[in-house]
Formats: sequence, C-alpha cells, structure tokens
Amino acid sequence: MRILGIGDIVGTPGRKIIADQLGRLRQERKIDFVVANAENATGGSGITPEHAKAMLSQGVDVLTGGDHVWGKKEIIPFISGCSRLLRPANYPESNPGAGYTIADSPMGPVGVIHVVGRIFMTTAQAGCPFTTAETLAKKLRERTAIIVVDMHAETTSEKMAFGWHMDGLVSFIFGTHTHIQTADERVLPKGTAYISDSGMTGPYESVIGRRIDRVLHKMITQMPAPFDVAEGDARICGAIATVDPQTGRASAVERVVVFENGTIR
Repeated sequence: MRILGIGDIVGTPGRKIIADQLGRLRQERKIDFVVANAENATGGSGITPEHAKAMLSQGVDVLTGGDHVWGKKEIIPFISGCSRLLRPANYPESNPGAGYTIADSPMGPVGVIHVVGRIFMTTAQAGCPFTTAETLAKKLRERTAIIVVDMHAETTSEKMAFGWHMDGLVSFIFGTHTHIQTADERVLPKGTAYISDSGMTGPYESVIGRRIDRVLHKMITQMPAPFDVAEGDARICGAIATVDPQTGRASAVERVVVFENGTIR
C-alpha cells in the first residue's frame, strides 16, 4: 500500500495545483491513500467548507487542520459533520470536530491521527501530543493496522522525538507546519516511515507561501505588513510511504515534488 502525506496547502495556488495535478500523481505513483494538511488553504489561514469539499473530491482522502484550523469561522459548524477533516487531537475535547478518524481505502481501513506540537508554537498550552497520539494509536489498532499521523510542529527536535516515541505504533508519520521539505526521510527500526516535514503545497516564488516583498518589508523595517499569499511557481510537496496493509509496517518512504508543468521529481 502506498500512502501520500502532503504538506501545508497554501491559498489559491496550492488548491489549484491539487486540482490540476493530484489525480495524475495518484495514478502515476500508484497511490492508494492521501492525507493533506490544509490549515492555510483559504487565503493563507484556515479553510472554508467549500474548499474542504473541493479537495476531498479531487483525490484527498483526509484533510488535517493544524494550529490555524479555526482561521475561518465557517469551518466551526462544518467540521463536526465531516469526519474527513480533522482538528488537532490534543486540543480540548470540547472543541468541535475530532482529531482522528478511520477512512476507507482500496487496501482496507486507514486510521489517521492529527496532533500539534508545543515548542515555539501558539499551541503551547495544548495537551501532550506524545501521550495523546499513543493512546489513539492503541485504540485505532483494534480496528486497523494502518495508521498515519500528521505531526504539526515547529521544531525538528520535537517531531523527531515524536517519531521515536511512536515507532512501531503507527505506519507513517509526516511532519507539517514549517513549509520546508526536509531530507531526513527514513523507516525507523520498528517499522514506522518518518519525515520531519513534507514541505509546502503552494507558491515557491515566496517566503513560505507569502509575498516576498511583504515579508522583506516586515523583517527589515520591523513595521507591519499584510502577509498576502504569493502566486508564482506552485508545487505539490509531500512524501510517499510504502506500507504492508496486513502488518502496518512500512518498508520505504520517499519525498515527492510535483511542478506546475506536471514534472514529478
């Protein structure tokens, strides 16, 4: 079984390249299941029901929300009725929606867990991602051997520690949030595929998806600037894990980048 974890989808360019290229990527790379982080999908912060429904119809099986999940107020009533859109599981239980789900795939049911980190994050007061994910993984393993985790966090150290903690409990952990694809993909000793960050799906003629001039103005002058979503050089970035559907153990993981012209690297 081949599972694709897509990094943060940013604004119109990110949504457009998903619409244009994800179906072909699924076909060419024989992908059975797709989890995508969509916390920046609408205007660079949050996601609307309209955009969530569109991407779920374009080849994404489960969307995750990150720390900007509540960026658009319209998502609050929608998320409770959509099991394929997740908010962080280590947010308060009183929050609408859920932080985990089980979704269908051609190879059987797949469990998906979404947690946020706490180091250098606005989510510093969230529950422990380590114990939350461990508890949920043990619960989901009663129904499926295949479990994917989106670990949405700022630091590679927290993500790597999380990977070691969860090794053998889940099939695939892909990090999100920093918008920069890392080169540390590997299968951990107990069979969990891991990458610290799967990258950004959006405009690369930018600073992490935002207009270069706006970010430079802010960083050089320390004066406020609107961080508008950039437009040029859209790409899909992610990682593909190969998993045994019977045992849930991964045998391989590879980075993938898809360009606007359809080139896959």
